[in-house]
Amino acid sequence: MNEDKAARYHRRRRRAALCGTASGALLLGLLVVTGWSAALRDAAAAFGGESLVLTLVVYVVLLALLGEAVQLPLAFYQGVTLERRYGLSKETTARWWLDRVKAGGLALVFAVGGALLVWGLLRWDPERWWLTTALCFGIVLVVLAQLAPVLLLPLFYRFEPLERPALASRLAALAGRAGARIAGVFEWQIGDRTRKANAALAGIGRTRRILLSDTLLAEHSDDEIEVVLAHELAHHVHRDIWKAIAFEGVLLVLGFHLADRVLEASVGRFGIVAKDDVAGLPLLLLAGGAVSLVLLPAANAVSRAHERRADRYALEMTRNAAAFVSAMRRLAAQNLAEERPSRLVEILFHSHPSTAARVAAARLWEATNRLDQDLHDAGLRRADLHVEARRDAGREPFADERGSRRHRR
Repeated sequence: MNEDKAARYHRRRRRAALCGTASGALLLGLLVVTGWSAALRDAAAAFGGESLVLTLVVYVVLLALLGEAVQLPLAFYQGVTLERRYGLSKETTARWWLDRVKAGGLALVFAVGGALLVWGLLRWDPERWWLTTALCFGIVLVVLAQLAPVLLLPLFYRFEPLERPALASRLAALAGRAGARIAGVFEWQIGDRTRKANAALAGIGRTRRILLSDTLLAEHSDDEIEVVLAHELAHHVHRDIWKAIAFEGVLLVLGFHLADRVLEASVGRFGIVAKDDVAGLPLLLLAGGAVSLVLLPAANAVSRAHERRADRYALEMTRNAAAFVSAMRRLAAQNLAEERPSRLVEILFHSHPSTAARVAAARLWEATNRLDQDLHDAGLRRADLHVEARRDAGREPFADERGSRRHRR
C-alpha cells in the first residue's frame, strides 16, 4: 500500500514537472516567434534610455516576472498541495511564500549577472563567446559549490552544531578515515517544514561540513546515520562532485555552442537585429534547456552508477549491511520514495537506483562477504590442521627413533 501511495505521489510530481518544463519552453518560444521578445526589448530600452546595461537588466527582470507568472501555479501545486496531500509537509503557506520570494530574488540576481556576462562576452568576442562563457560559468559553479553551505543555505535554513557528542565524534572519525577534512558536524533544521530526512557532505575544501537533518536524527539510529554518511563520504573519496561539475561544464559548452548557432541563424528574423541583441535571450535559454533535456538520461545513468558505487563504499566502510538495509527502508518510508519504479521511469527521471535495487545489492554484498569469510575461515582451519598433522607426523618418527636407540643400547 505504501508503494502505491509513493507511486501516485511521484507520478503526479513528474507530471507537474513536465508541465512546468513544457510551459516554460512554450513561453520562450512564443516570445521569439511572435516578436513579443523584441517588443519587450523595446519597452526595456524605453525605460533604460541610452544605457544598454540598464536595458538588459530591465529586460531580464521583465522576462523573469513573466516566467514566474507561468510557473507559479505549478510550483505551488508541487511545493504545497502535493506535499500536504501526502502528509510530507509541515510548512505554513506563509513560510512557503517567504522562501519562494527569497529564492526568486536570489535567482534574479544570478540571472542578471549571467545575462550581463553573456552579453559582455558576445560583444567582446562574437566568434568565441560561447567557449569563454562556458568557462566562466564553470568557474562560477566551483565557487558556488564552495560557498553554498556558508552563504546560500543559511538564507533558507538554520544550522547548529550537533549536540550529540558521541555521534559527532563517531562521524568525524569516519570522515577522517575517508580522508575528508571537515569544518564540523551540524544539525540541519528542516523539521518545521517537512517530514522528509536528508544528509549531506556540503562544501569544498575548508567549507566542507557534515549536515544532518533534524528529521534524520529523530528517526534513525546512530548505526543508520553512520552508514548514510559513509555513502555521502564516498562521493568525496571518488571525487564525484568534481565529475558532476565537469559534466555540467560539457553541458555548458554544448548549450552555448548550440545557442551561438541558433542566434546567428536568427539575426534578421523575429525582430532580432544582432547576435548580442537582448531579444535573443529566450533562444539562448531554449538551446541550453534542449541540450540538458537530451542528455538527461545519460546524466541520470552516470549518477546512478556513482550512487551504486557509493553504496558499496558505505558497506565496505562500515561493514554493517543490516544498518544499510534498515536505513534505506526507513528513508524510503519517510521520504515516500518509489521502491520499484518502471525501467523507463528510472532511465528518464531517477538519479538514484531504486530502493529495492539498493537493498538487493546490499544483501548480495552481505551474502558474498559472508561466503568469502567462511571460505577464508575454512582455509585457515585446513591450514591449521595441515600444520598440526605435519607436526604430529614429525613427532612420531622422533619417538620411534629414540625407542630404537634405547633398544639398541
